[in-house]
Amino acid sequence: MTQVSDRLASLSPSETLAMSQKSSELKAQGIDVINLSVGEPDFFTPDHIKEAAKKAIDDNFSFYSPVPGYADLRKAIVGKLKRENGLDYTADQIIVSNGAKQSVCNTLLSIVNPGDEVIIPAPYWVSYVEMVKLAEGKNVIIYAGIEQDFKITPAQLEAAVTPKTKALILCSPSNPTGSVYSREELKGLAAVLAKHPNIIILSDEIYEHINYAGRHESIAQFSELKERTVVINGVSKAYAMTGWRIGFIAAPLWIAKACNKLQGQYTSGASSIAQKAAAVAFAGDQSCVGQMREAFLRRRNLTVDLLRDIPGIMLNVPQGAFYLFPDVKAYFGKSAGGRKINDAADLAMYLLEVGHVAAVGGGAFGAPDCLRFSYATSDESLVEAVRRIKEALAALS
Repeated sequence: MTQVSDRLASLSPSETLAMSQKSSELKAQGIDVINLSVGEPDFFTPDHIKEAAKKAIDDNFSFYSPVPGYADLRKAIVGKLKRENGLDYTADQIIVSNGAKQSVCNTLLSIVNPGDEVIIPAPYWVSYVEMVKLAEGKNVIIYAGIEQDFKITPAQLEAAVTPKTKALILCSPSNPTGSVYSREELKGLAAVLAKHPNIIILSDEIYEHINYAGRHESIAQFSELKERTVVINGVSKAYAMTGWRIGFIAAPLWIAKACNKLQGQYTSGASSIAQKAAAVAFAGDQSCVGQMREAFLRRRNLTVDLLRDIPGIMLNVPQGAFYLFPDVKAYFGKSAGGRKINDAADLAMYLLEVGHVAAVGGGAFGAPDCLRFSYATSDESLVEAVRRIKEALAALS
């Protein structure tokens, strides 16, 4: 009998990708589905970045790229971190990977031993817990509900730390909630972490520029944590470059060297053409970033206003990213057309098959009472999607 490895058998499939796939299957049958399940800007990559990629092709950047990334890209990232974040790094502390997803996984595989504990605030991005499993670590989940804006407190963090704690994964602005930690909130967490010098912090900042709260704050700004913080970022969200697959870490040198060693054995360097485009994204005109952020803010306000008109939906107002994460447990136990809604996964499937709107059940994010909607689509689609959601929910009793 053919049997996959225990390592693979322990992993769960990505529910966000699964819902997107189901949405595509219904569309292929001719059904008009509005997809609010995928975390992807609907904008096109800005022209000056595309031009850089075309030039790279014409200039014959068609050979293997260096494992940690081209020198000009890493220098551009160093410049970005200094200019935008006030953080000092050298180019050899930057490792460029095939998207921020690989950057997170590289880091965990480089630092986590079997049985090491990794603290993950919930709601969390679906892949964090699976990556920890892959590294044979143990997930320690801290739940923060909607009543605390989905953000953990210093007391919760302190209570989760044990002698086996190896790392903390922090994502701000957050996927799936859109919550943003303020400088004061990060300072509180930093004070706890300062007492535990063996904990490494993975700071996932991929949504940095989709931030409606003002200046982005990184936990790496606290000097007592800088030498054990790995900043993870990339071009996917800020520059509408999801398919280009460029992410990076800015890390203590020993972690950067470890990730370089690991990456050299299983993917080597990222796409040469995408790297040349990313260098221009980081070093070039940034006006496109602000324009997209303004559009996302308008869409957030529109969708929040529309969803608040639906009874039974409990909603906070997220300060970043492009997600809404309402509490929908008021609908659990209700039925329509012979189907009963037991949990958020049932409700997501009901909205897809009856309302023809794709969302993702919160169970995949460690929050089984919630649904994740992405508002990274047109205003017209959002208005129609919420109309369908309202109609489908009204049929439940």
